[in-house]
Amino acid sequence: MTFMSANEPLLRRELLPTIGAASLGFAQPVSARRPNVVLILADNLSYGDLGCYGGPIRTPGIDNLARQGIRFTHAYSATMCSPSRSMLLTGRYAERSRLPSVIWQFQTDRGLPLEEVTLGDMFKAAGYDTACFGKWHLGHGPQFMPTRRGFDEFFGIPYSLDMPPCPLVDGDEIVEKEVSRNALAGLLADRAVQFIGQHRDKPFFLYIPHTAPHPPLEASARFRGKSPAGIYGDVVEEMDWGVGRVLHALKSAGLEENTIVIFTSDNGPFGHLGSTGGLRGASYHTFEGGIRVPMIVRWPRRVRAGSTCRSVMSLMDIAPTLARLCSLQQSDARFDGVDVSSLFAKPDGSVDREPLLFFDHAYNVQCARLGRYKLHIARHDEICLFGPPLPFLRAVRTANRAGNVVNLPLRPPELYDIEIDPGEAYDVADRNPAIVQRIRSRLENVLQTLPEEVRRAYAETLARGTLPFEQGRLPRPEPVPDAPPSQRQ
Repeated sequence: MTFMSANEPLLRRELLPTIGAASLGFAQPVSARRPNVVLILADNLSYGDLGCYGGPIRTPGIDNLARQGIRFTHAYSATMCSPSRSMLLTGRYAERSRLPSVIWQFQTDRGLPLEEVTLGDMFKAAGYDTACFGKWHLGHGPQFMPTRRGFDEFFGIPYSLDMPPCPLVDGDEIVEKEVSRNALAGLLADRAVQFIGQHRDKPFFLYIPHTAPHPPLEASARFRGKSPAGIYGDVVEEMDWGVGRVLHALKSAGLEENTIVIFTSDNGPFGHLGSTGGLRGASYHTFEGGIRVPMIVRWPRRVRAGSTCRSVMSLMDIAPTLARLCSLQQSDARFDGVDVSSLFAKPDGSVDREPLLFFDHAYNVQCARLGRYKLHIARHDEICLFGPPLPFLRAVRTANRAGNVVNLPLRPPELYDIEIDPGEAYDVADRNPAIVQRIRSRLENVLQTLPEEVRRAYAETLARGTLPFEQGRLPRPEPVPDAPPSQRQ
């Protein structure tokens, strides 16, 4: 079985006439000193899982990567899988790419739009060999698959493991109708190691989007039952073993010094699985627990080893940063991310940027991070941890004909100083009205550059009515005085 015919036209290449290799001006041989890139993405790995982030799981491979590189403590993703992968590979908001939500296995007509330029496209145009081994989840119709989006090789699964039937694909061929989940981590590591060995003489871009630790949780016999953190720990430890194998392969091939290695995750924990490290929320939430992710970058002699950076960073920053470091021609489309390469040598520095916006799965902006502050302006009623009473919700849903989805404005908005309050427990909006206004104004400026769907959703949210008490919060009960000692039980 195949996902596409080998005789089909290469649609992406036809859409990229302006960034072909000939236009890049590379007169030097392809073996010149342009760095290789290995980009490793975990699936629903929580901020607090890894040993190097204070977590309980044994992750010696990733911990060693952190000791040799820079560890970011304020790196952000989207709230869910497909949007995060879109942001990572394009450097643009998923909402700009009109991919605000997860792609399901029955949606063969949905995918990253063909006009979007991926990192695979940019590296391929620059003369790099490219490969993607792991979970794609940016569309599984023929035109959306990795081999049509700038990758020479693909081996992995088209969407999430929990979307049956989930096949194993090699190139364009389905080699297993239902992937062997407990063998997949080892197979991905094997292919990555093989690719490194076969491409040591030419610059390459290797993208490894792991399936772990997204459920269903299954580990191979070598790791099953070995972690003190249960089956979740088994799965994370096996992923870490795979990362270690890739790092060892780079060293054995003599490529360690000239290879940029990036490790991160696509969002926070799946439900109750994993540890956010004390952050509020989980995946699908725009609280810190759902969107703050581990991120580590290693590039010997270019990145300060063992350093930590507290500057705000996004998955969207990876594309513009690699474009600069690897001399890639940028697409005509403007990046939403920024080049953060200056932080590699000066981790105590900062970069100028617009506020980072975070959305739900229906184009609704929820909050924005700017500097040390995070402003919540709306909250999805299904995801809100504290919400208005159900009769009110029923009335709003009926009036707006929005089914079971309503984005509610927060009046007043909530402001959190993330530097001192990463758990988002203490709203300081009333003490900082100027900061609230500044972030909101800049947020609205960014919204004006995004598609009409985003602007319309924002206007509809603001038009919704408010409760007679604080919007989005339960009314506070009156304090109950202590009972006299004689009445205490």
